[in-house]
Amino acid sequence: MKITIYSTTTCPYCVMLKRWLDDQKVEYTDYLVDKNPIAAQAMVQQSGQMGVPFTTIEHEDGQVDKILGFNRPQFESILAKA
Repeated sequence: MKITIYSTTTCPYCVMLKRWLDDQKVEYTDYLVDKNPIAAQAMVQQSGQMGVPFTTIEHEDGQVDKILGFNRPQFESILAKA
């Protein structure tokens, strides 16, 4: 499973999401879209919008879950299946 987070330096929900994943000992890649225009463009191509945090979770079978915001129950459900 590969987790990618698109976040900004000023987003409180981004901080909450990353702190929660850290507490769960889940590895992820974080792109700060307010400092990286290429990552911002990639996020918009995948999500169709500029809201953060935006997370993609790529599973071994090729399935990709896309989550906008920090929806803890949704993250818990996806991670429980991994």
